[in-house]
Amino acid sequence: MLNNSTINKLNEMRLNAMADNYTNQLHDTSYDHLSFEERFGMIVDLEWSRRKNNKLARLMKKAGFRFYNACIEDVQYHEDRKLDRGQIIRLGSCNYIADHHNIIIMGASGNGKSYLSCAFGIAACRNYYTVRYVRLPELLDELTVARGEGIFQKVLNQYKKVNLLILDEWLLVPLRGNEARDLLELIESRHQINSTIFCSQFSPGGWHEKIGEGTLADAILDRIVHDSYKIFIDGKTSMRERYGIKE
Repeated sequence: MLNNSTINKLNEMRLNAMADNYTNQLHDTSYDHLSFEERFGMIVDLEWSRRKNNKLARLMKKAGFRFYNACIEDVQYHEDRKLDRGQIIRLGSCNYIADHHNIIIMGASGNGKSYLSCAFGIAACRNYYTVRYVRLPELLDELTVARGEGIFQKVLNQYKKVNLLILDEWLLVPLRGNEARDLLELIESRHQINSTIFCSQFSPGGWHEKIGEGTLADAILDRIVHDSYKIFIDGKTSMRERYGIKE
């Protein structure tokens, strides 16, 4: 009865892994030779591991990655891509997030910008940072709707708080209407507070024209370029072509 009461209390406190392992130990004589400290340590370790795994699963699900299987260890360093392996590994440690710096990933369509950004994002999740992946056109549409519904600041705050924001298809097409103003609000809210990864087919020198608003473009670029590590992915053959269907 005492054992059942203890198990019930553990479950009520949502210490389910501890309850499960305690139950196993009660019915498995192989634990009998272990000391109390060893057995209790095993119970605590299992609960800790399960909680960490559950937290990682929640972070991964909430991030909304395009590539959920991306990882730094699987990045392809083909000679024509001209990637700096040391730089990728260093950034994969996520120190840039702790320092509130950004990453700009540049390259032609199909060269693997989205995959690499997701690999960095998943590395961040494994370090228990909050991450959000979003295509810039979708984000701008969301901010436009939010402004119209009077909840712009609420939506902006949600993006502001994310430790790592991945903006794919960055300035793929010129901005319209109030999008430059909304983008500046987003960049300013995160500047030197949290980190952002920008995936673009264009180098920062071409962003000014895409933003279109001279003063706003200057302000946006000033808050990004000077705090960002830059990665250029070259390649005579795109990754889509390299791993696509062969006829």
